[in-house]
Amino acid sequence: MITVHHLNNSRSQRILWMLEELEIEYNVKHYQRDKETQLAPKELYAIHPLGKSPVITDDAHKKTITIAESGAIVEYLAHAYGQNMIPRKNSEAYRQYIYWLHFSEGSLMPQLVLKLIFDKIKTSPMPFFIKPIAKGIANKVLSGYVSPTIKNNMQFIDDHLAENQWFAGDKMTGADIQMIFPLEASMTRARGDDYRHIKKYVDKIHALETYQRALETGGPYDYA
Repeated sequence: MITVHHLNNSRSQRILWMLEELEIEYNVKHYQRDKETQLAPKELYAIHPLGKSPVITDDAHKKTITIAESGAIVEYLAHAYGQNMIPRKNSEAYRQYIYWLHFSEGSLMPQLVLKLIFDKIKTSPMPFFIKPIAKGIANKVLSGYVSPTIKNNMQFIDDHLAENQWFAGDKMTGADIQMIFPLEASMTRARGDDYRHIKKYVDKIHALETYQRALETGGPYDYA
């Protein structure tokens, strides 16, 4: 039996969706973020030394397996329980699968996290004489690097989805599971008709029965 150690408003929501797609039985252990720091609770350190989510445990073997990191979990579940979520090796779809699987956390999420951090710096309490300096530095980093990089990434994704129904090939794969979280987070901040192909894709995923079941299981989720 697989157990998902699920933190609210986190990447683990996409793992619940994948398990629903795979139609395999699983358990969920819920954790709540600290209301002040928004960090995961200390209880998660008992599951994995880094104390973060998602983490899954699988006791379907002689020894219980513990796996952290979204990409590693997606790969494990696909290989162990859903080969249909991996394109045929050496195909163009497989190359796209590998690319987007790594793009999600390697290129897209770091920039979104940087934006979150520097936006918080601008609004955080601090001595009045420091605030203009901190805000100026934050704005400089955002306008000079973070925001242009995010815009370039998002346009790249939007162009891909303008010509493709899924991220890798003609059916859903683990790449779609991996990409959904940063796209959901981005769409909560998008304006008007920005990236309409991404919005259409996210809306399509949110309408899936499997995704809706994952939401019911996971509990309140700000990005859907």
